[in-house]
Amino acid sequence: MWFEETVFYQMYTLNMVGAPSSNDGLEEGEHRILKLNTFAPYLEKLGIKGVYLNPLCSSDRHGYDTRDYKLLDERLGTNEDFKAVVENYHKHGIRVVLDGVFNHVGRGFFAFKDVLEHRENSRYKDWFHIDFNGNSAYGDNLYYEGWEGHYELVKLNLDNPEVQDYIKDVIHYWITYYDIDGIRLDVAYLLPRWFMGMISDYARSLKDDFFMLGEVLGDNAGDMFTEGKLDSITDYPGYKGLWSSFNSLNMFEIAHTLKRNMFEMYRGYSLWTFLDNHDVDRIASKLEDARKIPLAFGLQLAIPGIPCIYYGSEWGIEGKKIPGQPDDDLRPAIDEPVSNELSETIAKMIAARSTHPALQKGTFKELLLTNKQYVFEREAEGERIIVALNIDDAPFTAHFNANSGTGKDLLTGDIHDFGAGSELPPLSISYWLTEH
Repeated sequence: MWFEETVFYQMYTLNMVGAPSSNDGLEEGEHRILKLNTFAPYLEKLGIKGVYLNPLCSSDRHGYDTRDYKLLDERLGTNEDFKAVVENYHKHGIRVVLDGVFNHVGRGFFAFKDVLEHRENSRYKDWFHIDFNGNSAYGDNLYYEGWEGHYELVKLNLDNPEVQDYIKDVIHYWITYYDIDGIRLDVAYLLPRWFMGMISDYARSLKDDFFMLGEVLGDNAGDMFTEGKLDSITDYPGYKGLWSSFNSLNMFEIAHTLKRNMFEMYRGYSLWTFLDNHDVDRIASKLEDARKIPLAFGLQLAIPGIPCIYYGSEWGIEGKKIPGQPDDDLRPAIDEPVSNELSETIAKMIAARSTHPALQKGTFKELLLTNKQYVFEREAEGERIIVALNIDDAPFTAHFNANSGTGKDLLTGDIHDFGAGSELPPLSISYWLTEH
Protein backbone atom coordinates (compact mmCIF):
# COMPACT_ATOMS: atom_id res chain seq x y z
CA MET A 1 0.00 0.00 0.00
CA TRP A 2 1.05 3.60 -0.58
CA PHE A 3 1.65 4.38 3.08
CA GLU A 4 4.30 1.65 3.39
CA GLU A 5 6.32 3.49 0.73
CA THR A 6 5.80 6.94 2.25
CA VAL A 7 7.88 9.20 4.46
CA PHE A 8 5.46 11.38 6.45
CA TYR A 9 5.81 14.86 7.89
CA GLN A 10 3.88 15.91 11.01
CA MET A 11 2.63 19.45 11.52
CA TYR A 12 1.03 20.76 14.72
CA THR A 13 -0.92 23.20 12.61
CA LEU A 14 -2.54 25.53 15.15
CA ASN A 15 0.80 26.47 16.69
CA MET A 16 2.79 26.21 13.50
CA VAL A 17 0.76 28.91 11.73
CA GLY A 18 0.75 31.19 14.79
CA ALA A 19 -2.89 30.82 15.83
CA PRO A 20 -3.99 32.25 19.22
CA SER A 21 -3.88 29.78 22.12
CA SER A 22 -7.64 29.94 22.72
CA ASN A 23 -10.58 30.13 20.36
CA ASP A 24 -12.94 33.06 20.82
CA GLY A 25 -14.83 32.10 17.65
CA LEU A 26 -14.14 35.53 16.16
CA GLU A 27 -11.12 34.73 14.03
CA GLU A 28 -12.95 34.50 10.70
CA GLY A 29 -11.02 35.98 7.80
CA GLU A 30 -7.55 35.06 9.08
CA HIS A 31 -7.16 32.05 6.70
CA ARG A 32 -4.02 30.90 8.53
CA ILE A 33 -4.43 27.35 7.17
CA LEU A 34 -3.35 28.66 3.77
CA LYS A 35 0.18 29.08 5.19
CA LEU A 36 0.51 25.32 4.72
CA ASN A 37 0.62 25.92 0.98
CA THR A 38 4.04 27.56 1.35
CA PHE A 39 5.35 24.23 2.68
CA ALA A 40 4.09 22.04 -0.18
CA PRO A 41 6.94 22.73 -2.67
CA TYR A 42 9.52 22.39 0.11
CA LEU A 43 8.05 19.08 1.29
CA GLU A 44 7.94 17.74 -2.25
CA LYS A 45 11.62 18.62 -2.68
CA LEU A 46 12.44 17.02 0.70
CA GLY A 47 10.84 13.81 -0.58
CA ILE A 48 7.77 13.81 1.67
CA LYS A 49 4.78 11.90 0.28
CA GLY A 50 2.38 12.28 3.20
CA VAL A 51 1.55 14.81 5.91
CA TYR A 52 -0.05 14.12 9.27
CA LEU A 53 -1.84 17.17 10.66
CA ASN A 54 -2.70 17.50 14.33
CA PRO A 55 -6.36 18.43 15.02
CA LEU A 56 -7.85 21.10 12.75
CA CYS A 57 -11.48 21.00 13.89
CA SER A 58 -13.09 23.84 15.81
CA SER A 59 -11.92 23.51 19.40
CA ASP A 60 -11.71 25.38 22.68
CA ARG A 61 -7.91 25.58 22.85
CA HIS A 62 -5.38 23.05 21.54
CA GLY A 63 -7.40 21.06 19.02
CA TYR A 64 -8.00 17.95 21.10
CA ASP A 65 -10.97 19.60 22.85
CA THR A 66 -13.32 19.52 19.86
CA ARG A 67 -16.32 21.81 19.48
CA ASP A 68 -17.39 20.80 15.98
CA TYR A 69 -15.83 18.02 13.90
CA LYS A 70 -17.27 19.39 10.65
CA LEU A 71 -15.97 22.93 11.08
CA LEU A 72 -12.38 24.02 10.55
CA ASP A 73 -11.09 25.82 13.62
CA GLU A 74 -12.06 29.47 13.32
CA ARG A 75 -8.45 30.47 14.01
CA LEU A 76 -7.36 28.65 10.84
CA GLY A 77 -9.91 29.78 8.29
CA THR A 78 -12.79 28.09 6.49
CA ASN A 79 -13.61 24.57 5.36
CA GLU A 80 -13.15 25.78 1.80
CA ASP A 81 -9.64 26.95 2.71
CA PHE A 82 -8.66 23.51 3.96
CA LYS A 83 -10.23 21.77 0.98
CA ALA A 84 -8.03 23.96 -1.24
CA VAL A 85 -4.96 23.06 0.83
CA VAL A 86 -5.64 19.33 0.40
CA GLU A 87 -6.10 19.79 -3.34
CA ASN A 88 -2.78 21.66 -3.51
CA TYR A 89 -0.93 18.98 -1.54
CA HIS A 90 -2.35 16.30 -3.79
CA LYS A 91 -1.02 18.20 -6.81
CA HIS A 92 2.42 17.99 -5.20
CA GLY A 93 2.05 14.23 -4.75
CA ILE A 94 1.47 14.48 -0.99
CA ARG A 95 -1.32 12.61 0.82
CA VAL A 96 -3.07 14.12 3.84
CA VAL A 97 -3.82 12.38 7.17
CA LEU A 98 -5.93 14.05 9.86
CA ASP A 99 -6.00 13.52 13.62
CA GLY A 100 -9.24 11.75 14.59
CA VAL A 101 -10.02 12.64 18.20
CA PHE A 102 -13.00 10.38 18.84
CA ASN A 103 -12.45 9.34 22.45
CA HIS A 104 -13.43 12.72 23.88
CA VAL A 105 -14.62 16.22 23.02
CA GLY A 106 -14.27 19.67 24.55
CA ARG A 107 -16.71 21.30 26.92
CA GLY A 108 -17.72 23.54 24.02
CA PHE A 109 -18.99 20.55 21.99
CA PHE A 110 -22.59 21.21 20.98
CA ALA A 111 -24.02 18.01 22.49
CA PHE A 112 -22.30 18.52 25.85
CA LYS A 113 -23.43 22.14 26.01
CA ASP A 114 -26.98 20.87 25.50
CA VAL A 115 -26.55 18.47 28.43
CA LEU A 116 -25.32 21.29 30.67
CA GLU A 117 -28.36 23.35 29.72
CA HIS A 118 -31.11 20.73 29.72
CA ARG A 119 -29.64 18.08 32.02
CA GLU A 120 -31.89 14.98 32.21
CA ASN A 121 -34.06 16.39 29.43
CA SER A 122 -31.22 16.67 26.93
CA ARG A 123 -31.51 14.32 23.97
CA TYR A 124 -27.71 13.99 24.12
CA LYS A 125 -27.43 12.87 27.74
CA ASP A 126 -26.54 9.32 26.67
CA TRP A 127 -23.74 10.55 24.41
CA PHE A 128 -21.57 10.81 27.54
CA HIS A 129 -21.02 9.07 30.87
CA ILE A 130 -23.14 11.32 33.10
CA ASP A 131 -24.11 11.06 36.76
CA PHE A 132 -26.68 13.76 37.54
CA ASN A 133 -26.26 13.10 41.28
CA GLY A 134 -22.61 14.10 41.26
CA ASN A 135 -20.58 17.20 40.51
CA SER A 136 -17.66 18.10 38.27
CA ALA A 137 -14.47 20.08 38.78
CA TYR A 138 -16.27 22.92 36.98
CA GLY A 139 -19.23 22.95 39.42
CA ASP A 140 -21.76 21.73 36.86
CA ASN A 141 -23.92 19.91 39.43
CA LEU A 142 -23.38 16.74 37.44
CA TYR A 143 -20.46 14.37 37.08
CA TYR A 144 -19.02 13.19 33.78
CA GLU A 145 -16.09 11.06 32.82
CA GLY A 146 -13.11 12.96 31.47
CA TRP A 147 -9.98 11.75 29.70
CA GLU A 148 -7.50 10.49 32.28
CA GLY A 149 -8.68 13.04 34.84
CA HIS A 150 -8.66 16.02 32.46
CA TYR A 151 -12.20 17.32 32.72
CA GLU A 152 -11.84 19.84 29.91
CA LEU A 153 -11.94 16.68 27.75
CA VAL A 154 -15.32 15.00 28.00
CA LYS A 155 -15.35 11.28 27.21
CA LEU A 156 -17.82 10.16 24.56
CA ASN A 157 -20.01 7.09 25.07
CA LEU A 158 -18.87 5.08 22.06
CA ASP A 159 -21.34 2.29 22.89
CA ASN A 160 -24.18 4.62 21.89
CA PRO A 161 -25.31 3.89 18.29
CA GLU A 162 -26.12 7.59 17.80
CA VAL A 163 -22.54 8.50 18.66
CA GLN A 164 -21.24 5.82 16.29
CA ASP A 165 -23.44 7.12 13.47
CA TYR A 166 -22.33 10.68 14.19
CA ILE A 167 -18.63 9.77 13.99
CA LYS A 168 -19.17 7.83 10.77
CA ASP A 169 -20.93 10.89 9.37
CA VAL A 170 -17.91 13.00 10.32
CA ILE A 171 -15.57 10.57 8.56
CA HIS A 172 -17.85 10.62 5.51
CA TYR A 173 -17.59 14.40 5.39
CA TRP A 174 -13.80 14.44 5.81
CA ILE A 175 -13.34 11.96 2.97
CA THR A 176 -16.00 13.15 0.53
CA TYR A 177 -15.52 16.91 1.01
CA TYR A 178 -11.88 17.36 2.07
CA ASP A 179 -10.68 14.21 0.22
CA ILE A 180 -8.29 13.21 3.01
CA ASP A 181 -6.29 9.99 2.74
CA GLY A 182 -6.07 8.72 6.30
CA ILE A 183 -6.82 9.19 9.98
CA ARG A 184 -4.57 8.94 13.00
CA LEU A 185 -6.73 7.80 15.94
CA ASP A 186 -5.87 9.77 19.05
CA VAL A 187 -5.46 7.68 22.25
CA ALA A 188 -6.22 4.51 20.31
CA TYR A 189 -5.00 2.57 23.34
CA LEU A 190 -8.26 3.61 25.07
CA LEU A 191 -10.63 2.97 22.18
CA PRO A 192 -12.62 -0.28 21.98
CA ARG A 193 -11.13 -2.58 19.36
CA TRP A 194 -14.53 -3.20 17.80
CA PHE A 195 -15.02 0.56 17.43
CA MET A 196 -11.73 0.97 15.60
CA GLY A 197 -12.59 -1.98 13.38
CA MET A 198 -16.00 -0.51 12.62
CA ILE A 199 -14.75 2.92 11.57
CA SER A 200 -11.79 1.42 9.70
CA ASP A 201 -14.18 -0.68 7.63
CA TYR A 202 -16.42 2.32 7.07
CA ALA A 203 -13.59 4.60 5.95
CA ARG A 204 -12.28 1.99 3.52
CA SER A 205 -15.77 1.55 2.09
CA LEU A 206 -15.46 5.18 0.98
CA LYS A 207 -11.77 5.04 -0.10
CA ASP A 208 -10.29 1.58 -0.35
CA ASP A 209 -6.67 2.57 0.25
CA PHE A 210 -7.52 4.73 3.28
CA PHE A 211 -4.79 4.70 5.95
CA MET A 212 -5.67 4.03 9.59
CA LEU A 213 -3.03 4.77 12.25
CA GLY A 214 -3.43 4.34 16.01
CA GLU A 215 -1.69 6.13 18.87
CA VAL A 216 -0.27 3.48 21.19
CA LEU A 217 2.09 4.36 24.04
CA GLY A 218 3.27 0.88 25.01
CA ASP A 219 3.67 -2.39 23.17
CA ASN A 220 2.13 -5.85 22.88
CA ALA A 221 -0.76 -4.29 20.94
CA GLY A 222 -1.14 -6.77 18.10
CA ASP A 223 -4.92 -6.71 18.53
CA MET A 224 -4.83 -3.17 17.11
CA PHE A 225 -4.07 -4.77 13.76
CA THR A 226 -6.35 -7.78 14.02
CA GLU A 227 -9.46 -6.67 15.92
CA GLY A 228 -8.91 -2.92 15.39
CA LYS A 229 -8.09 -3.36 11.68
CA LEU A 230 -5.46 -0.61 11.80
CA ASP A 231 -2.66 -0.33 9.26
CA SER A 232 -0.07 0.90 11.74
CA ILE A 233 0.49 1.99 15.34
CA THR A 234 2.97 4.40 16.91
CA ASP A 235 6.20 2.71 17.96
CA TYR A 236 7.07 4.34 21.28
CA PRO A 237 9.45 1.53 22.36
CA GLY A 238 11.31 2.05 19.08
CA TYR A 239 11.34 5.81 19.65
CA LYS A 240 12.94 5.30 23.05
CA GLY A 241 15.44 2.85 21.63
CA LEU A 242 16.49 5.26 18.88
CA TRP A 243 17.53 8.18 21.08
CA SER A 244 18.61 6.13 24.08
CA SER A 245 20.96 3.92 22.06
CA PHE A 246 22.84 6.98 20.85
CA ASN A 247 23.05 8.58 24.30
CA SER A 248 24.15 5.43 26.13
CA LEU A 249 26.45 4.25 23.31
CA ASN A 250 24.54 1.00 23.32
CA MET A 251 23.20 -0.06 19.93
CA PHE A 252 22.09 -3.33 21.51
CA GLU A 253 19.02 -1.52 22.82
CA ILE A 254 17.56 -0.49 19.46
CA ALA A 255 18.65 -3.81 17.93
CA HIS A 256 16.76 -5.72 20.61
CA THR A 257 13.65 -3.56 20.17
CA LEU A 258 13.68 -3.97 16.38
CA LYS A 259 14.00 -7.75 16.58
CA ARG A 260 11.27 -7.92 19.21
CA ASN A 261 8.95 -5.83 17.03
CA MET A 262 9.65 -7.63 13.77
CA PHE A 263 9.97 -11.24 14.84
CA GLU A 264 7.84 -11.50 17.99
CA MET A 265 5.16 -8.86 18.56
CA TYR A 266 4.34 -7.44 15.15
CA ARG A 267 5.50 -9.92 12.56
CA GLY A 268 4.19 -8.86 9.17
CA TYR A 269 2.98 -5.43 10.34
CA SER A 270 4.40 -1.93 9.85
CA LEU A 271 4.96 0.39 12.81
CA TRP A 272 4.97 4.21 12.73
CA THR A 273 8.53 5.30 13.57
CA PHE A 274 9.60 8.73 14.83
CA LEU A 275 12.44 10.53 16.57
CA ASP A 276 10.11 13.09 18.16
CA ASN A 277 6.60 14.49 17.95
CA HIS A 278 4.32 17.09 19.55
CA ASP A 279 4.31 15.29 22.92
CA VAL A 280 8.03 14.65 23.54
CA ASP A 281 11.37 16.47 23.52
CA ARG A 282 12.79 17.39 20.13
CA ILE A 283 15.54 15.02 19.02
CA ALA A 284 18.01 17.94 18.93
CA SER A 285 17.32 18.46 22.64
CA LYS A 286 17.18 14.76 23.48
CA LEU A 287 20.52 13.71 22.03
CA GLU A 288 23.52 14.55 24.21
CA ASP A 289 25.79 14.88 21.16
CA ALA A 290 24.34 17.06 18.39
CA ARG A 291 26.75 15.54 15.86
CA LYS A 292 24.65 12.37 15.99
CA ILE A 293 21.39 14.01 14.86
CA PRO A 294 21.88 13.11 11.16
CA LEU A 295 22.85 9.57 12.17
CA ALA A 296 19.61 9.18 14.13
CA PHE A 297 17.59 10.26 11.08
CA GLY A 298 19.67 7.94 8.92
CA LEU A 299 18.89 4.99 11.16
CA GLN A 300 15.18 5.84 11.40
CA LEU A 301 14.87 6.04 7.61
CA ALA A 302 16.65 2.71 7.11
CA ILE A 303 14.89 0.46 9.63
CA PRO A 304 11.54 -1.26 8.96
CA GLY A 305 8.47 0.88 9.54
CA ILE A 306 6.64 3.96 8.31
CA PRO A 307 8.85 6.96 9.19
CA CYS A 308 7.49 10.35 10.21
CA ILE A 309 9.48 13.57 10.67
CA TYR A 310 8.18 16.26 13.03
CA TYR A 311 8.13 19.71 11.50
CA GLY A 312 11.33 21.65 12.04
CA SER A 313 13.31 18.76 13.47
CA GLU A 314 14.91 18.27 10.06
CA TRP A 315 16.52 21.67 10.64
CA GLY A 316 17.70 20.78 14.15
CA ILE A 317 15.11 22.84 16.03
CA GLU A 318 15.34 22.32 19.80
CA GLY A 319 12.47 22.02 22.26
CA LYS A 320 11.88 20.44 25.65
CA LYS A 321 8.73 19.25 27.37
CA ILE A 322 8.42 21.06 30.71
CA PRO A 323 6.18 19.33 33.29
CA GLY A 324 3.19 21.44 34.28
CA GLN A 325 3.78 23.93 31.46
CA PRO A 326 2.13 24.26 28.03
CA ASP A 327 3.95 22.43 25.26
CA ASP A 328 4.49 25.55 23.16
CA ASP A 329 8.25 24.99 23.24
CA LEU A 330 7.67 21.79 21.29
CA ARG A 331 5.27 23.46 18.84
CA PRO A 332 6.76 26.74 17.59
CA ALA A 333 5.33 29.00 14.91
CA ILE A 334 7.19 28.71 11.60
CA ASP A 335 6.71 31.42 8.98
CA GLU A 336 8.31 29.52 6.11
CA PRO A 337 10.53 26.50 5.53
CA VAL A 338 14.27 27.12 5.31
CA SER A 339 16.62 24.34 4.21
CA ASN A 340 19.98 23.81 5.86
CA GLU A 341 22.77 21.23 5.80
CA LEU A 342 20.86 18.82 8.03
CA SER A 343 17.68 18.93 5.96
CA GLU A 344 19.69 18.47 2.76
CA THR A 345 21.34 15.38 4.26
CA ILE A 346 17.96 14.02 5.31
CA ALA A 347 16.61 14.67 1.80
CA LYS A 348 19.31 12.36 0.42
CA MET A 349 18.32 9.69 2.93
CA ILE A 350 14.64 10.05 2.02
CA ALA A 351 15.50 9.85 -1.68
CA ALA A 352 17.37 6.60 -1.09
CA ARG A 353 14.47 5.13 0.83
CA SER A 354 11.85 6.32 -1.64
CA THR A 355 13.77 4.93 -4.61
CA HIS A 356 14.60 1.51 -3.23
CA PRO A 357 11.95 -1.00 -2.12
CA ALA A 358 14.52 -2.77 0.06
CA LEU A 359 14.55 0.21 2.45
CA GLN A 360 10.76 0.57 2.36
CA LYS A 361 9.59 -3.00 2.90
CA GLY A 362 12.61 -5.28 2.66
CA THR A 363 13.42 -8.18 4.93
CA PHE A 364 15.78 -7.44 7.79
CA LYS A 365 18.96 -9.30 8.72
CA GLU A 366 21.49 -8.25 11.34
CA LEU A 367 25.10 -8.57 10.14
CA LEU A 368 27.15 -6.98 12.93
CA LEU A 369 26.35 -5.47 16.32
CA THR A 370 28.58 -3.85 18.92
CA ASN A 371 27.95 -1.07 21.43
CA LYS A 372 28.86 1.61 18.90
CA GLN A 373 28.40 -0.08 15.52
CA TYR A 374 25.37 -1.57 13.82
CA VAL A 375 25.31 -3.21 10.41
CA PHE A 376 22.21 -4.80 8.89
CA GLU A 377 20.80 -5.81 5.55
CA ARG A 378 17.48 -5.01 3.87
CA GLU A 379 16.37 -7.03 0.83
CA ALA A 380 13.37 -6.82 -1.50
CA GLU A 381 12.48 -7.16 -5.16
CA GLY A 382 15.89 -8.38 -6.23
CA GLU A 383 17.93 -5.69 -4.50
CA ARG A 384 19.96 -5.78 -1.31
CA ILE A 385 21.09 -2.77 0.74
CA ILE A 386 23.55 -2.93 3.63
CA VAL A 387 23.24 -0.17 6.23
CA ALA A 388 26.35 0.49 8.30
CA LEU A 389 26.30 2.82 11.30
CA ASN A 390 29.24 3.93 13.44
CA ILE A 391 28.41 6.23 16.36
CA ASP A 392 31.99 6.25 17.69
CA ASP A 393 34.42 9.17 17.39
CA ALA A 394 36.99 6.75 15.98
CA PRO A 395 36.95 4.75 12.74
CA PHE A 396 36.02 1.08 12.95
CA THR A 397 36.87 -1.82 10.66
CA ALA A 398 33.76 -3.99 10.40
CA HIS A 399 34.02 -7.64 9.38
CA PHE A 400 30.82 -9.28 8.19
CA ASN A 401 29.61 -11.40 5.31
CA ALA A 402 28.37 -8.98 2.67
CA ASN A 403 27.79 -11.72 0.09
CA SER A 404 29.10 -9.20 -2.41
CA GLY A 405 32.37 -7.73 -3.60
CA THR A 406 31.35 -4.09 -3.79
CA GLY A 407 28.48 -1.76 -3.08
CA LYS A 408 27.46 1.74 -4.09
CA ASP A 409 26.81 4.21 -1.27
CA LEU A 410 23.38 5.69 -2.02
CA LEU A 411 24.18 8.79 0.05
CA THR A 412 27.54 9.71 -1.49
CA GLY A 413 27.70 7.80 -4.76
CA ASP A 414 31.04 6.24 -3.75
CA ILE A 415 31.86 2.61 -4.55
CA HIS A 416 32.70 0.56 -1.47
CA ASP A 417 34.89 -2.56 -1.48
CA PHE A 418 33.89 -5.19 1.06
CA GLY A 419 37.15 -7.11 0.49
CA ALA A 420 39.33 -6.89 3.60
CA GLY A 421 36.76 -5.53 6.01
CA SER A 422 34.71 -2.36 5.76
CA GLU A 423 36.15 0.75 7.37
CA LEU A 424 33.39 2.85 8.91
CA PRO A 425 34.41 6.50 9.34
CA PRO A 426 33.75 8.17 12.71
CA LEU A 427 30.13 9.26 13.23
CA SER A 428 28.93 7.89 9.92
CA ILE A 429 26.11 6.01 8.26
CA SER A 430 26.19 4.39 4.82
CA TYR A 431 23.52 2.80 2.64
CA TRP A 432 25.39 0.38 0.33
CA LEU A 433 23.45 -1.00 -2.64
CA THR A 434 25.24 -4.29 -3.26
CA GLU A 435 25.94 -6.13 -6.46
CA HIS A 436 24.46 -9.59 -6.93
